[in-house]
Amino acid sequence: MSNNISLKQLRVFVGITQHRTLTTAAESMFLSKAAVSMALSELEKQLGNPLFDRVNHRLILNQEGKKLLPLADEILNRASNITALFDQNSPAVGTLKIGASDTIGNHLLPAMLSNFRLQHQHYSQQIFISNSALICQKLLDFELDIALIEGQAQHKDLISTVFNQDEMCIIAAPSHPLVQQDCVNIVDLENSEWVLRESGSGSRTFFMHRLAQKIENWQESFELNTTESLINCVAAGLGFGCLSALAAQYALKDGRVNQLKLPATMHRQFWLVLHKDKYQTPLLQQFINFCHQGNKISSCN
Repeated sequence: MSNNISLKQLRVFVGITQHRTLTTAAESMFLSKAAVSMALSELEKQLGNPLFDRVNHRLILNQEGKKLLPLADEILNRASNITALFDQNSPAVGTLKIGASDTIGNHLLPAMLSNFRLQHQHYSQQIFISNSALICQKLLDFELDIALIEGQAQHKDLISTVFNQDEMCIIAAPSHPLVQQDCVNIVDLENSEWVLRESGSGSRTFFMHRLAQKIENWQESFELNTTESLINCVAAGLGFGCLSALAAQYALKDGRVNQLKLPATMHRQFWLVLHKDKYQTPLLQQFINFCHQGNKISSCN
């Protein structure tokens, strides 16, 4: 087996894993489809194994490809940082690809990135905001460097550490009778309807594990994939909502919805998640340390 594997071949390989077709991979790298196809063919020939399964014109990473992906990712990241290694005064280089779940991405991450840029003079970050499940999948596919999510990742290849915490709240339409109640107990929520986020959302997971199991009779009124649509449905009287106090703060201040007065606060943790085989560049290490320094958040009352 030849050892003359080039960085171009590895870039093509990683590009195809992210885009799953030769055409879209070629477009993303500003190469011709023929050039991408040739680079992949040469790489597979040199390794003596196919790296993808060809399924309906799509390229699906196989077991051999999955073994190569973390190594290719590390080599490409190391190559991009070679010049910085010889300049101790040089700021960390590269683009940081951050995945964030909805609440963190919209209400916590902007201030975090502003502070990070101020401290480290690094201005190249890409942000992907979605639900926790999709963020973790992109982390497993090496499409992201790091994830900040609202629930602990369960996959064996992902490492989770707590970096902050959040307060959850139950909201209702201003006209709902429970809004006027000084203390709302679980029994008051019997035979209730709920507007919930979609499966894979950290807010939905919190509700299912921490509240739903205590309510004997409840129904799901709507399943929605954005927090704003959830708040709008609650405001329209279509059910209760369970979400982050951070996400609800502006609707509460505007009087669109009201927070039910529970006997105790409901907390959940925010998690920093990494792939166990992800090469940690100096830039990534800087951001991990920054996240763990403590970014305090304020929620509504």
